[in-house]
Amino acid sequence: MVKKNKPWANVYLVIIFIVLYLPIMYLIFYSFNSGKYMHGFSGFSFKHYVELFNDARMIQIVFNTFVVALLSSLVATIIGTLGAIGIYDTKNPLVKNTILSMNNVLMVSPDVIIGASFLIFFTMLGIGLGFGSVLLSHIAFSIPIVVLMVLPKLNEMNKSLLDAANDLGANSWQVLTRVILPYITSGIFAGFFMAFTYSLDDFAVTFFVTGNGFSTLSVEIYSRARQGVSLEINALSALMFLISLLLVVGYFLISTAGERSKAKKKGASL
Repeated sequence: MVKKNKPWANVYLVIIFIVLYLPIMYLIFYSFNSGKYMHGFSGFSFKHYVELFNDARMIQIVFNTFVVALLSSLVATIIGTLGAIGIYDTKNPLVKNTILSMNNVLMVSPDVIIGASFLIFFTMLGIGLGFGSVLLSHIAFSIPIVVLMVLPKLNEMNKSLLDAANDLGANSWQVLTRVILPYITSGIFAGFFMAFTYSLDDFAVTFFVTGNGFSTLSVEIYSRARQGVSLEINALSALMFLISLLLVVGYFLISTAGERSKAKKKGASL
């Protein structure tokens, strides 16, 4: 017997969505205000978007942010995927659990501690703060995210697939590229998108390791907010929200296509 959803559960869900999205909608709404402040809507205007695209410094910072996010997520996805496969192949339970624990520690550690640690580390090595230090830091804190996204897919994989591939004479490279990677593709994409999102949003770690002449959106918005938030920031936030929404939709379409492909293959095998 299927139980019907209780009305209060739907009401609770609606309230949660309102609490989460109403401030964002409020922010986006005032990005079209012809006035200068987030009160007293003076009229509909795109002037703050025009100001945003005419702000050369902000455009450069947006470019820096996306370059760091893209490069760090790509490198972290490669390293994290290989790391997850290595953890999956580890036979010793003690070693496997120890590596997983060390990976999870980085996930739960405060960003301030991680940022300060990277600052001390780069200072000891004599590495200048800037693009390189920010990129290395983002790669480092994104790798555990990718591992946690990929490893469950590996655990779901039927080991008989690997045994069958080995029995048919496949070498290690063929097993990796033709069996393992196609099976965990959805997990790899999930790890990439999560790493990309974390990199875009990160402030605490970036604040410690960024240097003069290089900045990212989170650090720049923080600096400008201390002087009073301009509606240009509202316009930028509206565009970033739209980009994030497109990324979520893109990931959903990719994951849905992957599940359909697996279902078709399973149906064909039957």
